[in-house]
Amino acid sequence: MKSARRASNVEVPSFLRQLVKETEKMVTFFFKGGPKEHGCGEEDDSDEEDSMPSPYLDRPILEKHVSEGGSRSGVNYAVASMQGWRAQMEDAHTCMPHLKDELTDWGYFAIFDGHAGTTVAQYCSRYLLNYILATGEVKATEDAEQVKEGIRKGFLEIDRHMHELTRRDNWERSGTTAAVVLMSPRYIYFVNCGDSRTLLCRQGKVVFYTEDHKPVNPREKERIQNAGGSVILQRVNGSLAVSRALGDFDFKEVDWRPQTEQLVSPEPEVYEMERTEEDEFLILACDGVWDAIGNEELCAFVRSRLQVCDDLREICTQVMDLCLYKGSLDNMSIVIVCFPGAPQVSQEALQREAELERQIDMKVEEIIQTMRSRNEDPDILYVLKFLSAAEIPGLPPGGGITSKRDCIISSYQKHIMAVKSQEAMAVIEESEEVSN
Repeated sequence: MKSARRASNVEVPSFLRQLVKETEKMVTFFFKGGPKEHGCGEEDDSDEEDSMPSPYLDRPILEKHVSEGGSRSGVNYAVASMQGWRAQMEDAHTCMPHLKDELTDWGYFAIFDGHAGTTVAQYCSRYLLNYILATGEVKATEDAEQVKEGIRKGFLEIDRHMHELTRRDNWERSGTTAAVVLMSPRYIYFVNCGDSRTLLCRQGKVVFYTEDHKPVNPREKERIQNAGGSVILQRVNGSLAVSRALGDFDFKEVDWRPQTEQLVSPEPEVYEMERTEEDEFLILACDGVWDAIGNEELCAFVRSRLQVCDDLREICTQVMDLCLYKGSLDNMSIVIVCFPGAPQVSQEALQREAELERQIDMKVEEIIQTMRSRNEDPDILYVLKFLSAAEIPGLPPGGGITSKRDCIISSYQKHIMAVKSQEAMAVIEESEEVSN
């Protein structure tokens, strides 16, 4: 398995620094209500506000943690994670392209989006598969209904065990969602508990995706109300934004109710689909990704990038950067699993990409020259806003101009340096004429 970790001391381009600064302003305004003017009779409660720790940082942590791997059957994957604006990184993941013993042809991939701490997410990333396999229901002979029941039992058993550990060892009261794929040579088993999500792209289209477990969903809301709770502000008792999760034991303390009938249920929904040669890729991601981009958009974007980039790790990081600048404020984790039928890099696609970047370069130069002719400073944010409003054919589907910011950065810096060089030469020539 190859792996890479992007160093945090890499110089951040000025374009990104400016975008981060602008986003900081928006985040501050949104979460703190903007600047307040204290009139007569109003009390200054800033001390009280400052005493409450914010779940958000003053600026996002952009460092990416990435790795990749593959199996003998030609299935390749990459995983990437980024802390982003959150004060703590609470995501965890597990990627096993092949299991052991008789299940060597099976694969297991999982994303765990923790909340209120990391303990439950980390524990599940290490041990959930063990609990599933310990049921004895997952066998190479493969009865699909039996496998699905084994997955369900494994979820309930690990949640039961963690509940005991929480009571005995005073664990933090954290929880986690889980998006899991268990893959055999014949089937793909999609497992969801919470609002992380998995989708399958086949022949260029999303043919399956898991449904998020939100408290406002009619079936979820009914269970919550039957358990004596309520849905307030689209949250369980006005607090938790997901209706199913592992952990979150403050919502599972009615001893006489079964596990699956508590305010928050640990029961996953499990589906199976038969694999085909037309399967292209799977995506597993936490809601930090899905909050910023839709299923079809992400499928189209990843598919287009596979035709111009053969590094799955780079595509994962492009997705996270795209979501960051589309407004995601959460931790982000994503796994992309590619089958042999996935799109391959093609010369035609590379030529289209090169032509697109040439067009962007020409437009950036035109904007800079126009602004300089008016004695205006060609600000990169203005350039980006101008390009966002312009019609540029051939932009990556699902990504748009935002996904081409690296191209814009390079072009902007090149033309700005050229303009400054020309202006410096003009000053020198003018000075020489005066001296003569």
